[in-house]
Amino acid sequence: MSKAPSSEPNEYTVDELARVAGTTVRNIRAYQDRELLSPPTKRGRVAVYDDTHVARLTLINHLLARGYTLANIQDLIGAIEEGHDLRSILGLESAIGSRWSHERAQTYSLAELATLFGEVSPTRLAKALNLGLLERTGTKFVARSPAALNAGAALVKEGVPAADLLEAVRVLRPHFEQVAQALVDLVVRRLDRYEADTLPPPADVPALVDAIWRLRPQAMVLVESEMNRALEEASEGYLANRVSAILDKRIERTNARTATPAPSTPRSRRKRAE
Repeated sequence: MSKAPSSEPNEYTVDELARVAGTTVRNIRAYQDRELLSPPTKRGRVAVYDDTHVARLTLINHLLARGYTLANIQDLIGAIEEGHDLRSILGLESAIGSRWSHERAQTYSLAELATLFGEVSPTRLAKALNLGLLERTGTKFVARSPAALNAGAALVKEGVPAADLLEAVRVLRPHFEQVAQALVDLVVRRLDRYEADTLPPPADVPALVDAIWRLRPQAMVLVESEMNRALEEASEGYLANRVSAILDKRIERTNARTATPAPSTPRSRRKRAE
């Protein structure tokens, strides 16, 4: 069996699962009917899903986007069951495809967003939706990362214009995606020893799953450390430039006062003074 991550697993209702996995409740029901998706855990009348369901839906969405039909995907899962321990394969799916954050999404009304950010203009709201910072659901809005939303609200309250903040996210997004791609490459590189179009041997899967789960948090530490270093260097560089500019200005003023001769007293005034 694969080793579970150290932190508490995410749990979802069917509506939350659909939102997180980018699908619909109807699709989830259909996948369950086809046995492409394992049934949820029942807690009384509530059906509870977890990250293994997110990983499986991510895989299904990916295969559908590449042109495979549900019948093709069903055949693939059947082939997996014939040669592998399905639980191990699901563990590999979860280790690679599950969410890297255990943060829970939160729903906000327009009034609540206005409380956080002040006036919420249609233009800025549209930009936040386009960037995926918010998702519209009926008359409300869902933030997958309430922590990021609260951080943005705190910056706005400190005087950072909301429009500038959204533009910074837009500009930085491709760089974050490059970092993320490099990070995923590091974590799943152990799969490179196998043929791209074949599954790892069944005996290798549990060790791969354990290794990926161990690597994920360490890779995040590396990214955080590098980000902190870059922020410190950028801050020190800005401070040094700002201080040197102030000193240069003061030196210029001092030199200007020293170089300017004192005004001479007119001859007529000197005589009267005598």
